[in-house]
Amino acid sequence: MTGLPETITACLFDLDGVLTGTAVLHSQAWKRTFDEFLRARDGDGFQEFTDRDYATYVDGRPRADGVREFLRSRGIELPEGTPDDPPDAPTVNGVGNRKNELVLKIIDENGVNTYPGSVRYLEAVKAAGLRIGVVTSSANGAKVLDAGDLTKYVEARVDGLTIREQHLKGKPAPDSFLAGAAALGVEPAHAAVFEDAQSGVQAGKAGNFGYVVGVNRADQAEALKAHGADIVVDDLADLLEDR
Repeated sequence: MTGLPETITACLFDLDGVLTGTAVLHSQAWKRTFDEFLRARDGDGFQEFTDRDYATYVDGRPRADGVREFLRSRGIELPEGTPDDPPDAPTVNGVGNRKNELVLKIIDENGVNTYPGSVRYLEAVKAAGLRIGVVTSSANGAKVLDAGDLTKYVEARVDGLTIREQHLKGKPAPDSFLAGAAALGVEPAHAAVFEDAQSGVQAGKAGNFGYVVGVNRADQAEALKAHGADIVVDDLADLLEDR
């Protein structure tokens, strides 16, 4: 029993915030990065990066897209730079790389915690014979899956490196989820998307996936529904309960 329609043959899971608790680490790293950037730039006029900023402009998006969208909301434009920019470069990629350097340090120091309910759900999905893919905007997908002992469940992975290499549009565009479905050899109509970010459920809806599950980790159930979730749960294990 997976709590999914019978037409679903594959599951595409976001990683941070759905399978692992690393979304909190990303949020902390983004806040520190943007607050330091804004404080240095604006001085006494500094306005902090908020949880709402994270949910609206950054969560679920590829790194450079998150930088670009948030800074645009503050009327700030930076040169794009290149993906290899050093972390102190005053560019979109430089700010993004500063954040990535910080989150990798946090992961190395604190490790990766998986949600027990998500692991239970992965076991149930695997036992039911459904295909399993992970679709994440993070360039650190392989590292996080390995650290959380989740790689053994995953048949296909689309991550930030894939998005860059294949020139895919990031969430809320459906491209990365469509690539995940293609990697598993299933039509979107027969795949379910699992997302905790508003941009992610929007991507699932835009890709015409058969079922979109919103995972409410940040008290945004109504927003997840409004952006396209067919159902919203607090934990993936809730789908295993009799309905």
